[in-house]
Amino acid sequence: MCFLRRPGASAGWIWWRMLRQVIHRGLQSFFYKLGLFVSRHPVFFLTVPAVLTIIFGFSLLNRFQPDTDLESLVAPSHSLAKIERSLASSLFSLDQSKSQLYSDLHTPGRYGRVILLSKPGGNILHQADVILQIHRAVLEMKVNYKGYNYTFSHLCVLRNQDKKCVLDDIISVLEDLRQAALSNKTTARVQVSYPNTKLKDGRSSFIGHQLGGVMEVPNSKDQRVKSARAIQITYYLQTYGSVTQDLIGEKWESEFCKLMHKMQLDHQDLQLYSLASFSLWKDFHQTSLLARGKILVSLMLILLTATLSSSMKDCLRSKPFLGLLGVLTICISSVTAAGIFFITDGKYNSTLLGIPFFAMGHGTKGVFELLSGWRRTRENLPFKDRVADAYSDVMVSYTMTSSLYFIAFGMGASPFTNIEAVKVFCQNMCVSILLNYFFIFSFFGSCLVFAGQLEQNRYHSIFCCKIPSAEYLDRKPVWFQTMMNDGHQHTSHHETDPYQHHFIQHFLREHYNEWITNIYVKPFVVILYLIYASFSFMGCLQINDGANIINLLASESPSVSYALIQQKYFSNYSPVIGFYIYEPLEYWNGTVQEDLKTLSQGFNTVSWIEQYYQYLRAGNISATNKSDFISILQNSFLKKPEFQHFKNDIIFSKTGDENNIIASRLYLVARTSENTQREAVELLEKLRPLSLIQSIKFIVFNPTFVFMDHYSLSVTMPVLISGFGILLMLILTFFLVIHPLGNFWLILSVTSIELGVLGLMTLWNVDMDCISILCLIYTLNFAIDHCAPLLYTFVLATEHTRTQCIKNSLQEHGTAILQNVSSFLIGLVPLLFVPSNLTFTLFKCLLLAGSCTLLHCFVILPVFLTFFPPSKKHHKKKKRAKRKEREEIECIEIQENPDHVTAV
Repeated sequence: MCFLRRPGASAGWIWWRMLRQVIHRGLQSFFYKLGLFVSRHPVFFLTVPAVLTIIFGFSLLNRFQPDTDLESLVAPSHSLAKIERSLASSLFSLDQSKSQLYSDLHTPGRYGRVILLSKPGGNILHQADVILQIHRAVLEMKVNYKGYNYTFSHLCVLRNQDKKCVLDDIISVLEDLRQAALSNKTTARVQVSYPNTKLKDGRSSFIGHQLGGVMEVPNSKDQRVKSARAIQITYYLQTYGSVTQDLIGEKWESEFCKLMHKMQLDHQDLQLYSLASFSLWKDFHQTSLLARGKILVSLMLILLTATLSSSMKDCLRSKPFLGLLGVLTICISSVTAAGIFFITDGKYNSTLLGIPFFAMGHGTKGVFELLSGWRRTRENLPFKDRVADAYSDVMVSYTMTSSLYFIAFGMGASPFTNIEAVKVFCQNMCVSILLNYFFIFSFFGSCLVFAGQLEQNRYHSIFCCKIPSAEYLDRKPVWFQTMMNDGHQHTSHHETDPYQHHFIQHFLREHYNEWITNIYVKPFVVILYLIYASFSFMGCLQINDGANIINLLASESPSVSYALIQQKYFSNYSPVIGFYIYEPLEYWNGTVQEDLKTLSQGFNTVSWIEQYYQYLRAGNISATNKSDFISILQNSFLKKPEFQHFKNDIIFSKTGDENNIIASRLYLVARTSENTQREAVELLEKLRPLSLIQSIKFIVFNPTFVFMDHYSLSVTMPVLISGFGILLMLILTFFLVIHPLGNFWLILSVTSIELGVLGLMTLWNVDMDCISILCLIYTLNFAIDHCAPLLYTFVLATEHTRTQCIKNSLQEHGTAILQNVSSFLIGLVPLLFVPSNLTFTLFKCLLLAGSCTLLHCFVILPVFLTFFPPSKKHHKKKKRAKRKEREEIECIEIQENPDHVTAV
């Protein structure tokens, strides 16, 4: 091997060039030998993957287990909200206080919840009697467990003061309304205020989350309710942590949902929407059940597309079965990967639905590239050498892209990823990528060997019978000639490659390449790219985090229906935020009182402190020192029936004869719009920093915060880490792999595709949740998978012009790219018919990934590469110098041997 020094080139440049060529040729030599080894032992490489699939496939059937803990999957694993939950729980039992800490869909423990909605124009308060009948049916409902009947009274959360079941205060309001109606009083005389109302026992209660669709009496000072559309009632169950208690609670919830369905049939004048603690997980898992049939349809479509796109009119060189076997190769590798996942005690969740599509998109690219590599080999070689040449030509690029897949998803599976569902998905993808790679060069490589042997022996690619001679065919009917045509009539001495007749390759060579490189088309492509970039940039400025759990649920599920009604009628107020003061405080001090007022300013408060101050002012009582303040609080205020429930909000300690308040809590509720989720995050981000700068040491907590706390950072971190890993890999290999300009163009192309998918999916109402983030990680690799071979072939091409170089690149790799992307996009179509928000997100993101990649490979790059470096002028000069040298050699030969010229 010799290297000619280019004029003006430094020694360092020559060294890097030599190193690149040595690495590249070394890899090609390795894969050539690997191809020869596979071609000499095809039965072994066919059998080993099949045996592995059978072994791990049985483990998939025997060890399948769904993951039922939705919080551990989709909530950030490490968040300050979980620490705050532990601290709050150590002060005040969350199980006892979950009725006060109202949360929309993230209520902890077991519970049953129902929304009762009146007809349009109706007033739900006029139907108090019907609602109380439904309420009594719930209380009397029995659940049988091992011969014992359990009712709500056996399972409910008990109040500390009287050991009665905790019930929503709206029940007391409804009972007052019913009694007023029975005593011939008008309902107007029972005044119901909103959001705080006065109960019969004198307590002031917040019912902002229990009464919805409220219209207030005009100009009413006490915010009296004129009418309401909906009532929400929650039945909280005790959680002891025992398995038996949990089983009974689960059965009660199931019976509760069935009872609500029965009540809906009996009361047509009301609409009932029920929810239980298991509803979210059940509707999350429902996506997998709904998608099973559609995934099989998707597989059939991919098989059909791969088979047709691998076919030719030439019955000898057509490879329909190889296209089909290539897809089956990816299927069995995915089954093997799933078996390994379950053997290692993995649990299934619905986010893993994306793995078959992700694996198929990468695996079939290797299949179609190997088929294209086979078509580029010389037909006069033995089939084993042709397989080795195909491996040498294709596997270098496929190894690089597979490595980048592994790096990207490996970074996503790292400890930096804070969402368990994303981490589990990335771990599975890493295993799937490794098995895909192994199965393609082994199982599919063996299939390629057998297909090559049939072609060399002139067997029909479909019927596997001997192809008759041309003279025999000429005597047969036209239909027989068409079926047995091996392309001999198309071959001439000007065309030595019969594979040029493949319909995709023929279309690209004869029509598309000339059209896309036409000078009149290029301005329109530039305008198209500017439009694409503008919309992408516009979308990137409007990114929303997807902390809303309903984005992962089946779209027609009870949970989604419930959440939409809840958002419509009960979104006037945020979830109830627990405000925990966790150290002794001088509550009697005027400065402290002002600080507390400042912190709670703008909130609707449910507070013992506020009620106590009002009590002192109403009685004209002075409590300006510690002893008076605590003495009146314990001996007078907390003994009043209407204030007894505040005992649960204060922790006293006694040191000798002196009492102290070591901790207390109050509740804050903010006025919100329908976008309660985002405003709750803003409240958390507003309150938490105040705890660091205020003299009052406090924490804020609501069960919803566990799912929302720094969700946007947690969910975007995997794609940032993966993108950084790929970028670092491409930069480090800038001077080692093939050509530095190839890596530079690849970085630009992948960035353009990634930002395009990110912006367009935002404009398509896709939020940044765990599914969309996984799709963005996949888009990075999908773009590299398809752009890298095209770009590297272009930068290494030695034609006279850039236009001719891009034509040759498209002709060489365009067929495989078009085959793979078309199979990938057609396989996504059935996802559109799965009634699930999760699959809608998956469909939209993967459709954008495939479409943007196709746009760049066939429209944007072919045009832009004709404008920008690398320049091809030095190749033109080299060819001129070689031609001049060859002419001089021929002249010398003619002078030395004139007789030879005469003879010629």
